[in-house]
Amino acid sequence: MNGTTAPSPWLPTAPCTPGRCAAHPDSGTDHAAPAAGAALAAVRLAAGIGTVLLGILLAPAAGLLRPPVRAALVRFWVRAVVRAFGVRVRFEGTAVPAAGPLLVVANHVSWLDIPLLAAVLPGRMVAKAEVRHWPVLGTIAALGGTLFIDRDRLRALPGSVSAMAGVLAAGGRVVVFPEGSTWCGRAGGRFRPAAFQAALDSGADVQPVRIDYRPTGAAAYVGDDPLGASLWRIVTTRRLTAEVRTLTPISGTRFPDRRSLAAAAQRAVAPQQAVAPQRAVAPQRAVFPQRAVANDSANLPFSSVHHRDRSRPASASSSRTPA
Repeated sequence: MNGTTAPSPWLPTAPCTPGRCAAHPDSGTDHAAPAAGAALAAVRLAAGIGTVLLGILLAPAAGLLRPPVRAALVRFWVRAVVRAFGVRVRFEGTAVPAAGPLLVVANHVSWLDIPLLAAVLPGRMVAKAEVRHWPVLGTIAALGGTLFIDRDRLRALPGSVSAMAGVLAAGGRVVVFPEGSTWCGRAGGRFRPAAFQAALDSGADVQPVRIDYRPTGAAAYVGDDPLGASLWRIVTTRRLTAEVRTLTPISGTRFPDRRSLAAAAQRAVAPQQAVAPQRAVAPQRAVFPQRAVANDSANLPFSSVHHRDRSRPASASSSRTPA
């Protein structure tokens, strides 16, 4: 990022930067990550990129298969991509409904979050409109049924929320990173409420997911971190492990509005030691959910590892990295 263009003041920002968060572990929490040799790293990088390209080449043929078969192949493919880059994965937590509408929300650390969620909870990802035109990644996003939103037009936000609600109402899943930016994994951001309005409007449950990496800094994709540098850091780290924990689903009927629902999901996803005492929200019987409106700052769009943007200097903020 060259820093010549100031970010929109309503976009979320994180204090995480590559030098402070990704390259150097915190003393006392992470020990120096054991490094893989250059030869092993090169093999991992080639295998990971090759697996990604193979999936793209086979995508048109896979589109002719029955949906259950196609979904199984996609899950196998994304797991193969993560493993090819040398990342071990542990899936744990509560059982997830096999079918039915679900708003999947997770903390956001890395671009690896996307294939990890697709492996356990495949659904329609949310991304900014520019991603559609990105080389390779844009093609993958489009083939995966990504919901593209125009984050530069605040008035388009109600339409984006309606599109998410429509997918949920039809029985589908929508996957969102409500923090709006990637964080290093040691710190996290506030969950933005906009997407939760879609769950209220459609009557869908919210499925919180917690993603962690060990060692913590190796997978973090924050600030001005180039994708190439992130890839190399991952393939050169030995025993990099991703932990994906599915938590108890949250029913929107227990909360009066999107803000309280977002806060409940954030508390569920937060590390246990980081959960601050909160007043319990009393169940509501008949409450009309709030509608997203263009001038509601609480419903501002969110970026993620799909959403890489320019940012302030590192001393002020990190960039909103893609989902």
